[in-house]
Amino acid sequence: MKIGILSYHFPPEPAFIPGSLAEELAARGHEVRVLTGFPDYPGGHVYPGWRQRWRHQTRSERLTVRRVPRYAAGDGSARARMASWLSFAGSVALSGRRYLGDVDALYVFQLPAVTFAAAGLLRLLGRVPSVLHVQDVWPEEEPSRAGETRRWSGRLDATLRRIYQEAGAVAVTAPSMRDLVVAGGADPDRVRVVLNWTDERIFRPTEPSRAVRTLIRRDGRCVVMHAGTIGVRQGLETAVRAAAALDDRLDLVLVGSGAEERRVRGLAAELRADNVRFVDRRSPLDMPELYAAADYQLVMLRDLPELRGMVPGKLQAALSCAAPVVASAGGDTVALVERARAGLSCPPEDWAALADRFWLASAIPPPARVDMGRRGRDAYLREMSLRAGVDRIEGLLHEVSARAGSARR
Repeated sequence: MKIGILSYHFPPEPAFIPGSLAEELAARGHEVRVLTGFPDYPGGHVYPGWRQRWRHQTRSERLTVRRVPRYAAGDGSARARMASWLSFAGSVALSGRRYLGDVDALYVFQLPAVTFAAAGLLRLLGRVPSVLHVQDVWPEEEPSRAGETRRWSGRLDATLRRIYQEAGAVAVTAPSMRDLVVAGGADPDRVRVVLNWTDERIFRPTEPSRAVRTLIRRDGRCVVMHAGTIGVRQGLETAVRAAAALDDRLDLVLVGSGAEERRVRGLAAELRADNVRFVDRRSPLDMPELYAAADYQLVMLRDLPELRGMVPGKLQAALSCAAPVVASAGGDTVALVERARAGLSCPPEDWAALADRFWLASAIPPPARVDMGRRGRDAYLREMSLRAGVDRIEGLLHEVSARAGSARR
């Protein structure tokens, strides 16, 4: 097949899903053409050594990547990001028809940022069938910026509804997200669950070095680690309050940074939670060793209806590394952990319930923790691996292409 891929981000940006999908589809013998922007994530500035220009194209045996200019949203404001989204849509409209007009099927890595570009491209390509892989249905906002984005929410909703209705198939990253996209206008019969995968070349079981173990562990106490963004969605204040209640038996180690870091650090200081420690952001390459040095990985989401249909990527990374999990979330995240018997769970934003899970986590013998991690890795390989995910996407691309061919005949 000739397969087109539309993605707002693509490697060398940290855009592992579209990047690995493109490579795997090409390795399976398909001709793959990617249409994307110039790399600028997460800082909002084009990477050093890159210069935005038209007709920038790289080609390997079966994989071609064309990059088009877009406004670099350096200040991160809602207005700047919207300008970036719309400029990307305009660039895609100018180059998309000639570049992707003869593909058999189009895969869209569907984030809010690509919505306008996807709508325009689907209209330009006409009969080319599409598979949308929906990652998110709303932009993440800091509270101070939410009002700015609401002015665009009506237009985003209307555009999303149109592309849901035009898509040959819609893949969602969690079961509960199906309800959101159906409510948004997708045909229920064309919605499939395709869980995201992680970079299995990096995230796999390992042993920590002595230096990493010394950094993470102290006094033989149980260590629960949150590695990733300290942001609005995570609600890590709940974890700090829970850990503060167990100062004598558990350490909470927060690795990373984000918009809420100052607030979370302030709460830890206010509660005099000496067992809450902060470690600077690390490279993804360092994560497996950090995971291995801790006893559990903490996966947290706030108690918001839209987050119940979201499975954060750190869950797949932890499970692939055979790390047991403590999940403070609702919906599909907790359901996956419980079904795999890969750790402990509790409702979101309930610090007393999370403190109880922390206490139980510290009391579970190490061999039982190892068994949790093993079961989690087995579940990852069975349901969320690269092979399983690409098999499902490839099947959907064949399905929509065959359906479109039958309709034309």
